[in-house]
Amino acid sequence: MEYICIGKIVNTHGLKGEVKIESYSGFDSERYQKGNEIFIFYDNEYLSFIVDTFRIHKNHPLVSFKDHKDINLIEKYKGSNIYFDKNKRKPLENDYYQDELIGLNVYDENGNEKGIIKNIESTLGAQNNLLIEKDNKEVFLYPFIMEWVLDVDMDKKIIKMKWLEGIE
Repeated sequence: MEYICIGKIVNTHGLKGEVKIESYSGFDSERYQKGNEIFIFYDNEYLSFIVDTFRIHKNHPLVSFKDHKDINLIEKYKGSNIYFDKNKRKPLENDYYQDELIGLNVYDENGNEKGIIKNIESTLGAQNNLLIEKDNKEVFLYPFIMEWVLDVDMDKKIIKMKWLEGIE
């Protein structure tokens, strides 16, 4: 199974087993629908949990899980990342998931090739960064700011971006 990290448990909320999540997903209401399976990475393994409740409180998802409706059963998972089964992800129409950018060739607005996206690094608060590898195998980080994305062609495996000189 291949997993996608969709958030991190940052705290508990109340005594009935709710957890406060720092979300890395743009689809919280879909990911945390009642009955959905998610995975908490704890003690070097992916543990399966079934969502029981979901709500937003002060801009954070609050989620509880079936058979874990007590703070004493859930508190140990604070700080753990939450994952979703990649195979259950719905395809996006005329859009893409960030991890689908890995492997794309990067070009600037003038058509100059800059390298290949090797990874997307989360900064947890600011924009994410693209880890780009040049032909000579050197790597550098480039800010992944949506306003700088000029075109993404998944068929041709290219992304065209506004380019700031001096970063590479």
